[in-house]
Formats: sequence, structure tokens, C-alpha cells
Amino acid sequence: MADPLLPGRDDPAVTSEAPAPVDYKSAGVDIDAGHEAVRRIRALARGTFTSGVLSEIGSFGGLFRPDLAGLAEPVLVSSADGVGTKLKVAFRTGRHGSVGVDLVNHCVNDILVQGATPLFFLDYLATGRLSPDVTAEVVAGLAAGCAENGCALLGGETAEMPGFYADGEYDLAGFIVGLVDRARVIDGCRIRAGDSLIGLRSSGLHTNGYSLARHIVFERLGLSANSTADGLDGSVGDVLLRPHRSYLGPLRSLLAEATTPIKGMAHITGGGLSDNLPRVLPEGTAAEIERGSWTPPPIFKFLQHHGAVPDADAFRTFNMGIGMVVVCAAEATTAVLTQLEHAGETDAVVIGTVTSGDGTVRYR
Repeated sequence: MADPLLPGRDDPAVTSEAPAPVDYKSAGVDIDAGHEAVRRIRALARGTFTSGVLSEIGSFGGLFRPDLAGLAEPVLVSSADGVGTKLKVAFRTGRHGSVGVDLVNHCVNDILVQGATPLFFLDYLATGRLSPDVTAEVVAGLAAGCAENGCALLGGETAEMPGFYADGEYDLAGFIVGLVDRARVIDGCRIRAGDSLIGLRSSGLHTNGYSLARHIVFERLGLSANSTADGLDGSVGDVLLRPHRSYLGPLRSLLAEATTPIKGMAHITGGGLSDNLPRVLPEGTAAEIERGSWTPPPIFKFLQHHGAVPDADAFRTFNMGIGMVVVCAAEATTAVLTQLEHAGETDAVVIGTVTSGDGTVRYR
């Protein structure tokens, strides 16, 4: 008796003719393009290698020997993140170099808030059809970000997955590992009511809020990436692709002090000030923000106006011009601002204070 689960001889999918030969490339995966991409990546990654790197790009695993001199209790700090729908703007413009910088800087900031400096970075790029040119452009941005932050692009993965992503599109994620001495971990436990909140400026949207921003700019207003509009300080593409800032440079000297005045830090990403500041506040405290203490970049006023976005939603969706918040004692505020200015952070500003409360952020 025939197996009912198997096709019969009359099934149109069954034929007695010999099948045409099929290889991986005809199925959508170009191994040669993958090898070309790796060849280009290898040269870019080598330019970021630090003295701790012991392996080559292309190994099954990346080898790294950290310098632990002077550290009593070394602690590894890790994080992973993506670029989000900012990639859709890269696809529209055909400009892929800055998203790699975005990814590295975002990950660097995430471990920086706990006092860690980066050791190495890994990336994951997945696409439907691999383009060595686009891959090289993305990785060049990753390499530039790693070089700027003094960490090695130790390895990664480039995956070609036909049918999974639309033609011309890809996804990008990053993984970072940093190092801090346990005694110098910044966890917010010393924060008290009366402490100052110092804001470090963002360059724009960074890597958050793009689903709402794209809806307003491209769908509601019908603008293109090359459009200019009143209220924007550049073309739509230029403004939306401005790289996510790294705050390692201006904060490095403060973190290196024998007793750092920094009690806590918050990287202002998805959720804005409203959701990220509470992550570092100890129980029994809250934050009060003076909204008029800084002027956000023009893109935020533009989006709020044309999208009729309420203030509460704007402050939970966008960073609103503040990419990092540093918490210090009120009496240390002037010294911290002076040191930030010496490090090139001339626009740092006191944006509020820590108060007693239930962990929420209030605006006035």
C-alpha cells in the first residue's frame, strides 16, 4: 500500500526526468561574495587591533588577553544592542557608513555608565543577498567607531539568508565587552536627594525613536531623504543619519580619578529621560528635570510640531537633546563641569536634581 504521506506518481511535483543541477548560489547564497566580504573586513578589523588581540579575523573564535595590571578585582561588563529602524534611513539613502559608528558608540555608552572601558567588540550582520560593497561600508563604520573608542573589532558574523530579508536590506547587532575594577563600578548606590543631574548633549536622535520619526517625516509629510524643510539644519537624510555620540572621551578623565565624583550615569536611549534615569536611582529617590535648562537640536521641535507629539510622549520616545546624564554631589557640580569642559564637552549643563520620591521623573 502506498504511503499516504508521500507524493504519488501522478503528483505534478513528481517527474521521471532528471532534475536540473542546483547549487548554493542558485538558491540565493553566494559563497564567493562572502569570501570577498571577509577579505575586505579582515583589513578593516586589523586597523582596530590592540595589544590584547591574539587571533585573526576568520578564526572560529576571537582571542583576547586583557591587561589586568593595577586591577585588584577585574570585572567584565558586557552589552548587546542593535541599530533599530534607523537602518531604514540607511536603505533609503544608500549610505551605510554611519550605522556602524552608531552601533559601536551605543554599546560603548551602555557599559560606560557602570564605569567600564571597552576591550573588544563583535558584530552580527544578516542580509538576504550579500553585497561586499555594502558590507565593507558598514564594517568600515564599525572599525571607525572601534578605533575612536580604543577597542578592537575582534570578530563577528555575516549571514546571507535569502528570503528572510528584502533585497537591499540587512540587520545589524553588536556585542561589547569592557573592563572595570570592582571597587570602581558605578551602580548609583551613593546617589542621594540633592545631587545634581548634569546632561551631556546628544547629536540628534541617536538610535532611538526612528519608527515615530520615520512615520512623521516620510509618511505624514511625504518628504524624501534628500528633502530640506524649514526647521531642519540639513537634509532629511543628513539629520536622521547623524551618528550616535560616544561619551567615553569626555568622561574618561573623571572615571580615572582616584575617587570619582560620579555617583551614577544614565545612557538616554529608548524610553528617553523618563524611563532611563530611574534605572540608576536608588529606592526612595526621584528626579526633577528643568526642561528649559537646555535647547534640544532642531529635529525634536520639528517632529513634535509636525507630528503633534505631546511632551510626555516626546520625552519617553526621544532623548530630546540629552544623550547621557551624570549624577554627582551638588558641591562637586562646578568641578565636574570644569573637567568636562577641559575634555571638550563645552555644552554640558545642569538639567535638574535628585529628590526624594518614588523613582519617577518629573518635569517643570
